[in-house]
Amino acid sequence: MPDEAAERARRTYDAAADHYDHPALSFWSRAGTRTVCRLGLAAGSSVLDTPCGSGASALPAARAVGPTGTVLGADVSTGLLDLARAKAARAGLVNLRFQVGDMRALGHPDDSFDAVVSVFGIFFVPDMPALVAELWRIVRPGGILAVTTWGPAALEPGSSVFWEAVGEVRGDLVRAFNPWDVLVTPAALTGVLTSAGISRPSAEAEDGEQPMRGADDWQALILGTGFRGTLDALTASERAHVEQRLRSRLADGPPVHTPLVLGTARKPR
Repeated sequence: MPDEAAERARRTYDAAADHYDHPALSFWSRAGTRTVCRLGLAAGSSVLDTPCGSGASALPAARAVGPTGTVLGADVSTGLLDLARAKAARAGLVNLRFQVGDMRALGHPDDSFDAVVSVFGIFFVPDMPALVAELWRIVRPGGILAVTTWGPAALEPGSSVFWEAVGEVRGDLVRAFNPWDVLVTPAALTGVLTSAGISRPSAEAEDGEQPMRGADDWQALILGTGFRGTLDALTASERAHVEQRLRSRLADGPPVHTPLVLGTARKPR
């Protein structure tokens, strides 16, 4: 049976699937593409992407490895997997397949993939070094592990406005589910990789900003990200209060801050 961490992530992102690919959330695609582009994947490579979401990393990886390569995307959210499969079909990517699965226990043998990619995923589990060790186990000698997390002040200014509004109606929920805040520096990420038994990992920070067209875009962001788990825990009146605060405070459509921390490690041959 899935544990609380996996079940909460599944519920949150199954709900968020209805807005996950909204144009206001195109930062998913940027993060996935940046992660994959840095790897220099060779044609014919085999890649695992987990959690794959709606395919932000898996689709560019499938294009990079070409028809002789393979990409497997795994996620606990069936809603996001449905989106990913539809996008892969539209793109004609026959070398890409998806499966439901917890990234901690996908059951692959040692040395299964030339590259393992995990974007915005490892902070959802209580034991991050154990997860990284599991992902590292299935990287082939000479292969690469890529782990991407959010940088500091991600999704601001909307994040602060959201939590302030939640605090006005449900103080007990404020930042009760925002695990993406725990790994926001290269040092923090390389520390987790080192704790997993990886020698000489590297990580770098990359700043980013995305235009927003107004309050509607910010509302879509809240509905299509991990904030959705908190929003759905509110009553109808509480939710209306939070939405009103978001719209009034973000009516001018300030850009969203989208910093990344991009970590990699190469397994010795």
